[in-house]
Amino acid sequence: MVAATCRHELHLIEELGYAPYFLTVPAIVSFAKSRGILCQGRGSAANSAVCYVLGITSINPTEHDLLFERFVSQERREPPDIDVDFEHERREEVIQWIYDTYGRHRAALTGVVITYRARGAVREVGKVLGVPEDVTAGLSGLVWGWGWGNDGVTEKEAQELNLNLNDPRLRMTLELASELIGAPRHLSQHPGGFVLTQERLVIWCRLSRPRWKTAR
Repeated sequence: MVAATCRHELHLIEELGYAPYFLTVPAIVSFAKSRGILCQGRGSAANSAVCYVLGITSINPTEHDLLFERFVSQERREPPDIDVDFEHERREEVIQWIYDTYGRHRAALTGVVITYRARGAVREVGKVLGVPEDVTAGLSGLVWGWGWGNDGVTEKEAQELNLNLNDPRLRMTLELASELIGAPRHLSQHPGGFVLTQERLVIWCRLSRPRWKTAR
């Protein structure tokens, strides 16, 4: 049963050109296991017998009737996503091994762009414009209480909070906060998401080195 399932999966992996990915992930996992670093594949990868045989996941999908096509599908043709958790205290060892093995010109942690959401936008705009904190707290509370979305706070909602809409600071806070939603707030670094390329990374994306501040 496992052999037949693997043959089916391998045929699809070859047809879609995913073999390099399925060889790279177990190489990283094998390094971690060789150093006694706890790791475990999770998510839809558990539906793959190939991932199970390679030691990425620990569940035999044939024993639980798991469908491989939920992980990789010829119809969807979406790249496979194998999530592997490494123990937090030793994750840096894995990261440095990836750099040493593939080179910093081909391996990099992904960046994460944090954007403004409604709650944070109101709080920050209100702080800049000098709106009392209890007022901005009431406005930002609408996010949870009424499911305030990306359109910001409406005038009707502000009236229900007994807010004076003739106050120019309040009106400007609502307008600017609405415009700010979705705008970049700051750039962060993903804790473990890597990009690996065959060519140099600079061909495909912009690179940036983090500037760490030394505590005094």
